[in-house]
Amino acid sequence: MYITIRADSVELEGYVNAIERKSKPLWSRIGQFVERICKGAFKRALERNDDVKIMLNHDPSKTLGSQREGNLELYEDNIGLHARATITDPEVIDIARKGDLVGWSFGFYDREVQQKRDEDGFPLRDVIDLDLEEVSILDKRTTPAYDGTLVAVRSEEKSIFYGETFSDEIQLREVPKE
Repeated sequence: MYITIRADSVELEGYVNAIERKSKPLWSRIGQFVERICKGAFKRALERNDDVKIMLNHDPSKTLGSQREGNLELYEDNIGLHARATITDPEVIDIARKGDLVGWSFGFYDREVQQKRDEDGFPLRDVIDLDLEEVSILDKRTTPAYDGTLVAVRSEEKSIFYGETFSDEIQLREVPKE
């Protein structure tokens, strides 16, 4: 993730998730499994939803913008889901200055999933299609509820999944005030 801190904003760029990459072992009510987001899933999701939100730590009360607001760009390429965002929230600027931004995550509803076993016989959940609701920037306060990178939050109507956190090298740059 590339982080550029300006006087009144933070610019973030990087990969939210790498496609075709297995997650760490995850837990659900039916047991342990690994998950993989398949090529094209994000592309299809973005074609259906042109207003994905950006949040801090998956917190709806910390919605920082969206595609329609013009401060978030998302696309899928041959590596995965790429994001570029400009955030003007003072709390996020302060967190970035302290060096406490640690990566990205995403929230989605699955549309099409194939259950199978990987080469070691471990349950594998291939997410072929999904509805992308939000991407989140994560700070050091975020502690996963499970030893893995997927958290499931259940409601009466739907389940939303917070997908594998993908953080490559973090590069921080502060632009001095003029």
